Amino acid sequence: MSVTSRRTRSALYERLHLQITELRDQFGGLPAPHEARAIWHDIWLDETHHSTAIEGNTLVLKQVAQLLDEGRAVGNKELREYMEVRGYADAAEWVYRHGVEPDSWSGDALVTLTELRHVHAMALGPVWGVAPHPQAGDDERPGSFRRHDIETFPSGMKPPSWTDVSVHIDEWLADAQALRGLDAPHLPAELAWLHARFEQAHPFLDGNGRAGRLLLNLLLVRLGYPPAIIRKSDRARYLAALRRADEGDCGPLGEFLARAILDNLHRFLLPAVARKEQLVPLPALTTDRLSANALRVAAVRGRLQAVRGRDGAWRSSKAWVDEYVATRYRRD
Repeated sequence: MSVTSRRTRSALYERLHLQITELRDQFGGLPAPHEARAIWHDIWLDETHHSTAIEGNTLVLKQVAQLLDEGRAVGNKELREYMEVRGYADAAEWVYRHGVEPDSWSGDALVTLTELRHVHAMALGPVWGVAPHPQAGDDERPGSFRRHDIETFPSGMKPPSWTDVSVHIDEWLADAQALRGLDAPHLPAELAWLHARFEQAHPFLDGNGRAGRLLLNLLLVRLGYPPAIIRKSDRARYLAALRRADEGDCGPLGEFLARAILDNLHRFLLPAVARKEQLVPLPALTTDRLSANALRVAAVRGRLQAVRGRDGAWRSSKAWVDEYVATRYRRD
């Protein structure tokens, strides 16, 4: 990796660290689901749609919303697809509630073996009821580790023997707990390594990708970070980054996750919790007519009131953007 690439990645991690610090210090951290239902609802729908779509689910976002909000299975899809969405949504809702709500977890461990199994059981249970894995035995139901060896993946990665899965997961849980004492700017790289190792261990017969992303988000929200939504349009980049991690280089996956976390921070959280006069990064102030790049150009040219932070990112406020929009259209 070039020096320029290392510097770019390091700057991205530092920007994420500073903006999460601002979220905590200026806005009180992640809002609890019971206090900010609309914010978490939008994140929930987005994550459920994209994480299941990565695995091949063909429901579009509108159909996902109708299924989850109205209980209507709209479209001519297989029952399996609706159940995939329903199961993932239930598991994601559990992750948010038990990740953020102070009374929903003891705080002693970032994730436990019981929780790891429970997340998988919630996500896979509904679809398993209508389309179980054809090779599964009675002791390989959702939430239970596989008792089959897995063939080598096309990328060349070979999951461990099923007899070694418990050992790998115990090590994974211990390393997940070590995230508490980690220097915050290095968190994306360590999360990438953990995420890749879970997928390499492949502890379940099916649903490892969904469970891995849900557990990644459980770790994130318990550490005070927004969930990472891996969008279906980024599937190829995500899988390529996982392959690089299989080869020992977690840098691309760490960078990928850092950008996904920042995107959620800017798209959902900061626009909803910031007051009109509070300074936030420009991507959190975009509108249908003003992109983040347009706002940055206006800031650089002095047309939009903004300040540049230690991380190099420009910050402005809703009030200043409103003022800029008003003067801009008067000029036009």
